[in-house]
Amino acid sequence: MSRFDPTRREALKTALAAPAALLSAARVVPASAVAAPAGAAASRSAKHEAGSTMRSYQVGDQKGLDSLQFGERPVPEPGPGEVRIAVKASALNHRDLMVMAGRYGGPKPPTRVPVADGAGEVVALGAGVTRVRVGDRVTAPHFTPWIDGDYDPGVFAGDVGNSIDGWLQEQIVLPASALVKLPAKLSYEDAAALGAAGITAWAVIEPLGRVKSGDVVLALGTGGVAILALQIAKMSGATVAITSSSDAKLAVCRELGADITINYRTTPAWQDAVLAATGGRGADIVVETVGFSSLSQSLACCAPNARVGLLGGLGGPPPGGVNLGPLIGKNVVLKGITSGSRRMLEDLLRAFDANGSKPKIDKVFPFEQARAALDYLATGGHLGKIVIRHG
Repeated sequence: MSRFDPTRREALKTALAAPAALLSAARVVPASAVAAPAGAAASRSAKHEAGSTMRSYQVGDQKGLDSLQFGERPVPEPGPGEVRIAVKASALNHRDLMVMAGRYGGPKPPTRVPVADGAGEVVALGAGVTRVRVGDRVTAPHFTPWIDGDYDPGVFAGDVGNSIDGWLQEQIVLPASALVKLPAKLSYEDAAALGAAGITAWAVIEPLGRVKSGDVVLALGTGGVAILALQIAKMSGATVAITSSSDAKLAVCRELGADITINYRTTPAWQDAVLAATGGRGADIVVETVGFSSLSQSLACCAPNARVGLLGGLGGPPPGGVNLGPLIGKNVVLKGITSGSRRMLEDLLRAFDANGSKPKIDKVFPFEQARAALDYLATGGHLGKIVIRHG
């Protein structure tokens, strides 16, 4: 079982059952109406500068991105065991779009602050906090109760940007037990970009895949998880194969170290291309980001004793079902992956720091243009992570 921190579970369950009222009297406007004026920081009200209120986004009625609202709310105070963080950067994931559309874990209170990933500076401590100090640079896994060990569904009770408020605000309160200090070489933007996507990629390649030099790692697509999987695998001396429908994106992947690049539009039988490029052996580790629609092909190009991490469902079910024959014929391990723990995030940050590596960031938006950043994410045209800088 996991080392699960239960101290906030009951409070979090209550929060899930009843809409929050934190912004009930606050001014909010549609996020699409928010621009990024010159000198935005200087134009903040004296009330805001005094620290009694802060700028924040909220999910509204969750009918899509047009529901996103922008306004001010009271600055939250940390309770016992909690920490308040001045947010410096946040990063987007596809699940943020699902939350905004009401398709991720059911409806949220309209005042819920979205976005699972971020990083910032500790500015206030609740009673009993000793793990961090004011001034520390920190981040956290989005499953705040998952400290170490195996997955437990109870971690969803403390899921940042889903069951508790997320990073798309100027200050956030989180349990101190979830926090991870940033290595000196990583910026706030780097740490935010290494959040959910990085932990997920790490969970497949390291704890499940047990990657070693010479292994062949296959990553599907060029989203945040796939690109971080490419970067993590290359740190360990693996050979990396990656797929995309864009030759331009594949060229960037080669610059990042990809050894085998396959355009699945022009090569629909891409599993055969993987086998051909590996001398018929196939992939030792597969980061299956698409889901059941591509799983038959992923299994077909597995090496004997391969490990497959299934973490996506964007492709929907295949019309002819999934061919699971290779699971037996090649002795393949297939495991569902639901992000990871604080320990995994600590290991991930340490690996990037030790290797002097930086996560691939596609584009950085200012805080005032968070809606534009989400629109850009929705187009699917990015390669790597989309980051929001909070000032």
